Amino acid sequence: MRWRILALVGTLTATLPAWAQEYPRPAVPDLDRLTQELFAEIQSEQVPSEDLYETLLQYYQTPLNLNSATREELRGVLLLSETQITSLLNHRQRNGALLSLYELQTIEGFDLRTIYRLAPFVAVTSTNPNAGRGSLWQRIAHEENNALFLRYERVLQSRSGYAPPDTTRSGAPATRYLGSPDKLLVRYRVSHSKDFSLGFTAEKDAGEQFRWNPATRQFGADFYSAHVVVQERGRLKTLALGDYQLQFGQGLLLSSGLAVGKGAETITTLRRSSVGVRPYSSVLENTFFRGAAATVAVTPTVRATAFASRKRVDASVQQAQDSLADFSEFSSGLLLTGFHRTPTELTNRQVLRETVLGGNVSYASPGGNLQAGFTAVGTQFDKPLLRRDEPYNAFELRGTRNLALGAHYSYVWRNVLLFGETARSSSGGLGTVNGLLASLAPTVDMALLYRRYGRTFHTLYGNAFGENSRNTNESGLYLGLKVRPTARWEVSAYYDRFQFPWLRYQVGAPSTGHDWLVRVTFSPTKTSLLYAQLRQRTKAYDADTLRPVPLPVPTHRRSLLFFYDASPSPVLSLRTRVQGTTYQEQAGGPIRRGYVLAQDVTVHPARALRLSARYALFDTDDYDTRQYVYEQDVLYAFSVPALSGQGTRAYLLAQVEATRHLTLWLRYANTHYRHQRTIGSGLEEIQGAHRSEVKAQIRYRF
Repeated sequence: MRWRILALVGTLTATLPAWAQEYPRPAVPDLDRLTQELFAEIQSEQVPSEDLYETLLQYYQTPLNLNSATREELRGVLLLSETQITSLLNHRQRNGALLSLYELQTIEGFDLRTIYRLAPFVAVTSTNPNAGRGSLWQRIAHEENNALFLRYERVLQSRSGYAPPDTTRSGAPATRYLGSPDKLLVRYRVSHSKDFSLGFTAEKDAGEQFRWNPATRQFGADFYSAHVVVQERGRLKTLALGDYQLQFGQGLLLSSGLAVGKGAETITTLRRSSVGVRPYSSVLENTFFRGAAATVAVTPTVRATAFASRKRVDASVQQAQDSLADFSEFSSGLLLTGFHRTPTELTNRQVLRETVLGGNVSYASPGGNLQAGFTAVGTQFDKPLLRRDEPYNAFELRGTRNLALGAHYSYVWRNVLLFGETARSSSGGLGTVNGLLASLAPTVDMALLYRRYGRTFHTLYGNAFGENSRNTNESGLYLGLKVRPTARWEVSAYYDRFQFPWLRYQVGAPSTGHDWLVRVTFSPTKTSLLYAQLRQRTKAYDADTLRPVPLPVPTHRRSLLFFYDASPSPVLSLRTRVQGTTYQEQAGGPIRRGYVLAQDVTVHPARALRLSARYALFDTDDYDTRQYVYEQDVLYAFSVPALSGQGTRAYLLAQVEATRHLTLWLRYANTHYRHQRTIGSGLEEIQGAHRSEVKAQIRYRF
């Protein structure tokens, strides 16, 4: 041990000055850069970006202990390759617990860039960090990670939905939002990694009422969430009460916010990890369970999880018109927006009672190389699901019950990881996803994944890898590659071929498509980043023609992106982004275009003050060529506006640490549209060419 300490001291003496100057550990992780550097460029509304963002922030708030993390937990961070995970576990086995985060520099495969990405989400503590910290209540009372958030936001311009009551041409009352245009959020959480988490959230969206009416299940704010989670109590590994999430296997039956999908990180985000039960503290109103869940260590290698959930969900409930129908009332579909602003939205609020019961039994070999498990999920509604009588709905889930059973596995052999999951739903439909990750050389990684989800396969809380927003009616093959020819260069690419055996919404026949991406990344210095990315996505949609039989035609969406990030000084950061898109509905058809040019500036003139600003120009032919650009926001908020038309987008964000306990955020954003007299449509319509938003947040640390 003595030689190890001397070697580590020598390494840190040589590298610490460079680390401190070029890789200062941020007080808050730079999720803007991390999202753009590693994950998908947001060009779709189907990407669960807010859920992923919340997951990364949960890792920041309760960092993963590198001295006790298992292989599966290390995979869950999404930032480490299988080779790096193996090197870390081997280092721990040979030398014992890490002494410092800086010791990662001595492990094969860990360069400074990797360590800097990882640093905000991990910690190095003793293998039993809770020893000597007193009882659970004492640890909660003295926990430093203990904060209350208050947030307010509003669109400054008047919108049609907030106009005075009026009538339509027929004399009927015009639809209006029932609440104020203010959006309010209160969030409290105290937590410690591998020990406990307690928290609650209350939210009122813009247009929703702040009303107390127990008869309609309205208790002030429109949405509430709370949880109590304790961990590592001997054989009881996790106990969750209240709201929680679950993830096992590849997410085919149970998937939380760890689903990234296709993006510039073509290897590590392809796999999923069985992180089990996780506390839920987001404001998404439909991606969680409410009840209780527990994980118990049956033996050192076998763990069992059981869970029960019961909550009300939004749905469109209708009365049967036929007196001989099987059901007097039924739901034509679940509603996932979470908005309850108008009389119709309030009518659909929490009208369907959902009960979910299930469990998982998993085995992990002593070294963690082999993992296998079995999952069961049973769902029951108090009213049946009956989708609209459309051809594309012919194989959708019908009735009040669904039972899904599945098995998952992962196996590491040398530099190869095999993983997969296969499941069957009560309708008889099968779903399977199987993949392979391999390090062909120290600088070359590849990935292969095949999935096949039957058209009668139904899973309500699954989100495995796929092109569709749900795992049904799809098969495909994905190939990924990453090459690092030198320390400063990286090339990543993927090709995904998929097909849909049955009809889909707006696609009246079986169809096929493909998607590919190439990104070249160059790091001129350790604090700068430059990359270029090209992506093409070909997918079929029904042609806009008056034909008696639908005719799906391939649509081509091509996007080109240039991004440069540099920090000329410790107090100044500059980011430049240029991205463009072309959209063509069929070969030989007209090509529509859109682009955006954005310049970001961040200054840190004092320790207690941070200012960020952006000015962007955009020009798109129509909504099909809209541009999504990630924006910096207040902590725990997420902003990716869709820019279409012609105009400018600008924002200013200020963060002030008023005291050691109190931090303030203030954000103002404005979008100016050229050649437009109105913005938006329906109840969101604004008279004029400007749309401005203001957002303020307070964090108090106890």
